[in-house]
Amino acid sequence: MANFNKVMLIGRLTRDPETRTFANGGMVAKIGFAVTNRRKNGQTGQWEDEPMFIDVDVFNRSEGFKLADLVRDRCRKGSQIMIEGRLHLESWDDKTTGQKRTKHKIVAESIQLLDPKPPGQGGGDSQGPSGAEYDDGSNEAPPARQSYQPNNQVSRPPAPRPNPGYSPPPSEEQQGETGEIPF
Repeated sequence: MANFNKVMLIGRLTRDPETRTFANGGMVAKIGFAVTNRRKNGQTGQWEDEPMFIDVDVFNRSEGFKLADLVRDRCRKGSQIMIEGRLHLESWDDKTTGQKRTKHKIVAESIQLLDPKPPGQGGGDSQGPSGAEYDDGSNEAPPARQSYQPNNQVSRPPAPRPNPGYSPPPSEEQQGETGEIPF
């Protein structure tokens, strides 16, 4: 029997990210995340919001995959994001009672920022939602709908270079007074 552990959620941060740096240079950003389920109350017939609160860990996995830096720099309490990740069961011993405790959390694998771009971030309409996925940790916003995902990374071939004997066509200034293009 096959197993599959994948979670996709859209919600808002319930607190500012808390970051911790490791001795090896890695980083984790811990965020509180809330999603709301709507359900109809059978007795009153009214729709009710049923919030769910989830802890999320966001790691800098390797060079160029700096999600924790992105979350630290661009997300605040109330930021709306989409998270793709996996469920993780965390367990520990309660220091006061000595009992074993557990809780589920999400380990993020990619994040999409859904809030409008802050003014001055360049490119496009700063009033509309960015709709761009950010996984590289850069402070510059990549083009919309681009993402870096380690499992699905697309490599682009280098730009073609002209042949060694190639010279570009002459500009208008080089064409002389006749205005003819020499072919």
